[in-house]
Amino acid sequence: MTNWEELESACETCKNCSLWETRSKLVFGVGKLSAEVLFIGEGPGENEDLEGEPFVGRAGKLLDDMLRIINLDREKNTYIANIVKCRPPKNRDPLPEEREACKPWLSAQISLIMPKIVVCLGRIAAIEMIDQSFKVTQDHGKWYDIDGVKYMGLFHPAALLRDPNRRPETFLDLKELERVIKEICNDTYGGDK
Repeated sequence: MTNWEELESACETCKNCSLWETRSKLVFGVGKLSAEVLFIGEGPGENEDLEGEPFVGRAGKLLDDMLRIINLDREKNTYIANIVKCRPPKNRDPLPEEREACKPWLSAQISLIMPKIVVCLGRIAAIEMIDQSFKVTQDHGKWYDIDGVKYMGLFHPAALLRDPNRRPETFLDLKELERVIKEICNDTYGGDK
């Protein structure tokens, strides 16, 4: 796909797996289309499916708070997407075949955005984007260089809601993310850019 409109339109009509049959809305992504920092979750939940935007429920509010801590904002200087664009029934993890079917859409988004940093939110996203052996409990906050792009995995905001004891280490991960953003990104801290 050569542009965002074509890509989203093609994704809207996708029937590469069965998830399209039960979705309310496609959850394509949200944010600045030229963002240097891309956040990737695993898939839409119930609230996201109803609104058509990633991370809008309680986990979304927590993600917004996490972004704010390091001067990021979903509208101004980041883009947020998911591994799969349709809600898995009952918020189950997306199956490997569903993740594979959706991979071209996310790959096309990454190609259009050309981020310098990709942050994977949770185990599923990190397994897909960083390494199949990624374990979020031990590998969170570590940097991986993949084709010249820096990748990091963090605890998913929903996991932090379930286990608040993980918040202090996530705060340290966010501060490390902020350090690298300041080091390699041009416009993330540019105010109105």
